[in-house]
Amino acid sequence: MNKTTKIRINYTIGVIVTSLLLWVIYTQVKGQLSQVSISTVLRDGDLTYFFIALLLLPLNLTIEIYKWKLLVASAQPISFGVAVRSFLAGLSLSLLTPNRIGEYPGRILFLQQKNTPRLISVTLLGMYSQLLSLLIFGIVGLMFYYSIYPGYWQKVVLIIALIVSLLAVIVFLNFEKWSRYIERISFLKKFKTYSRMLKRFSTRQQLVILGLSLLRFVVYASQYLLLMLWMHIEMDWIAGFGMACMFFFSMAIVPSIALAEMGIRGQLSLLFFQHFTTNKIGILVATIVLWVINLILPAIAGSILWIKLRWIK
Repeated sequence: MNKTTKIRINYTIGVIVTSLLLWVIYTQVKGQLSQVSISTVLRDGDLTYFFIALLLLPLNLTIEIYKWKLLVASAQPISFGVAVRSFLAGLSLSLLTPNRIGEYPGRILFLQQKNTPRLISVTLLGMYSQLLSLLIFGIVGLMFYYSIYPGYWQKVVLIIALIVSLLAVIVFLNFEKWSRYIERISFLKKFKTYSRMLKRFSTRQQLVILGLSLLRFVVYASQYLLLMLWMHIEMDWIAGFGMACMFFFSMAIVPSIALAEMGIRGQLSLLFFQHFTTNKIGILVATIVLWVINLILPAIAGSILWIKLRWIK
């Protein structure tokens, strides 16, 4: 196959993938916006809170991109620009997969795969750190919820979450012990491994990665509460943060695919925040706009990047 043919095939595949992703984004946004009145939002919303939430998007993205750069750097050299493109491309691909599990594989596809086994293992570390941050803040939310609405099942769920979180912390801190087994999987041996480039994470570095995941959660939750204020939903910040923890924790454990995710998000947001307000439309609007800001806007940019990917080397 000559070079010109490869370029044409790569471009054709890239256009198809990009078109598919943009179509998915369009259908999702169209479906969600049909649930609310845009004119009502623009008339009633306090735009000060909206713009503050929007301005937090670059911070949110920078935290996650920097974390991804740290992870990949243990396998191969990577610039911040490549980390940005890889992150955005993975984010767009996540729209097509259950619970957005396709995000990290999508990031790897966009890298020069010099050390695939190590990339897979650090990808798992990145996913694990995000899950662990959700568990930690989920416990915060569960404790808050139990303090307000005590009950047998609330107590059972809280105890289970504490046990699971403790085990998860132990596994996380021993990452470099079990990651070696992943890197020795037989079918991965066909990929060339540059062992001299490998950098094993210390416990301190793993805690930095976990800390970045926790910080990103705080930024994300802050955006959510600001959007609630934008919709004139007044609540105590502590109570709001506790319910936000419950909301994101529930979203993480409920099986979903991005095509149906917003329906689930809407139901869960109403379940937790209706205790503080009767403004159900405001809750739905805040939830939808949070999704648009942090997922749809970056995913649009990421979708376009797939045109440039070399599918056939």
